[in-house]
Amino acid sequence: MKRVAFFISDGTGLTAEALGRSLLSQFGHIDFEQVTIPYISTKEDALSVVKRINRVVEESGLRPIVFDTIVNEDIRQIVSQCKGFTVDIFDTFIKPLEKEFKADSSYSVGKSHAITDHNVYNVRLSAIDFALANDDGAHIRHYDKADIILIGVSRSGKTPTSLYLALQFGIHAANYPLTEDDLDDDYIPKALKKYKDKLFGLTIDSARLTSIRTERMSNSRYASFSQCEAEVRGAEAIFNKERVPYLNTTDMSIEEISTRILAISGIERRLQS
Repeated sequence: MKRVAFFISDGTGLTAEALGRSLLSQFGHIDFEQVTIPYISTKEDALSVVKRINRVVEESGLRPIVFDTIVNEDIRQIVSQCKGFTVDIFDTFIKPLEKEFKADSSYSVGKSHAITDHNVYNVRLSAIDFALANDDGAHIRHYDKADIILIGVSRSGKTPTSLYLALQFGIHAANYPLTEDDLDDDYIPKALKKYKDKLFGLTIDSARLTSIRTERMSNSRYASFSQCEAEVRGAEAIFNKERVPYLNTTDMSIEEISTRILAISGIERRLQS
């Protein structure tokens, strides 16, 4: 039976989600139903949440896990009376830090996601704009401004990785799809040769690629195992012959792919995630 995990906050809930999901990921053998409830700012909201949590206990017989980042102590106290297993992130982390710093926290709602540095905000927007404008080989002429150019066959994870690198780290990431014409030769496409030092390859297991493409275009040559296998083999041949660093993305999350790319390539983050 699934365990239910609640992420509760008087702000967006993003901090509760990030910390809670990170902790739950250590229990990969357990199936979780994850529920985010943001903007719990009144006692009435808190009482409603408690009822919802208690209803899960009554229906399943299992205590839900409750992660909260509620600043207001009165509201936090109400939520703590629920029948779930509560992980109060403020009490767990903020209280010990106050003791260490000998100073009180500001207890500001949504502080971790506020725009406190407009330069950081502009860096992030610039990187996102670049990723969107240079997706799928759209504007090769802008590649001189790229920090990195991801290459690989269609549906190997290039676009989401480019956007994550932009959003989280401020990296100017372009991406270029290796087509059948490109794969006829064991060399990188002519259009990319002068950017060779910026290239980073993404590959994927053929069976997984077939599954992904089938969701998009079922019963097509594009999604067939033989086509996927040929393309993957061709792309990896290019990477190996041209000594382009690359990753197999099959069992990796976008977060892991992105951080591994930065570690391997040595590109410095413009933003700290």
